[in-house]
Amino acid sequence: MTICAHHRAFLFGDIVNGEMRTNAAGQVVQATWEMLPSHYPGVTPDAFVIMPNHIHGIVVIDCVPNHSSVGAQFIAPPSRTVASGGAINRAPTPDRAPTLGDIIRGFKARTTHRLHRNLGIVRVWQRNYYEHVIRGNASLARIREYITNNPLRWAFDRENPVHDVATDY
Repeated sequence: MTICAHHRAFLFGDIVNGEMRTNAAGQVVQATWEMLPSHYPGVTPDAFVIMPNHIHGIVVIDCVPNHSSVGAQFIAPPSRTVASGGAINRAPTPDRAPTLGDIIRGFKARTTHRLHRNLGIVRVWQRNYYEHVIRGNASLARIREYITNNPLRWAFDRENPVHDVATDY
């Protein structure tokens, strides 16, 4: 997944010699990422990188947390709660793994709350996020490499307002 900062603002630090140097806001984002398993049992953070104005990460979601059996089993329908305005929210339960949307929503809310409280930053994230379902080990390896090497390619990144357009492929 990729999540961009609000208006693609440089909130999280800077790239120096191909290496990301996080500032206080970037450190809050990093700490919140590392806390995902404590908020979502069955969720494991994988490759992750903070860039000056966006983040890339992989999350592994167990189908049904806290269940060790393999094979078919009956799972109750997801619980539903009605939010203000009549919208129906699906809340993770012990029998339903959180969706990527649940995880991103919680991650954005926690980082925004902490950054507002500690650093006075009000608008942190743009609406929505980019996602890609990883299907297979080759794709996983390729995406992990992309995430790991992202700071090295910052000069060519479209999210970098001074990227070298002539070198785009």
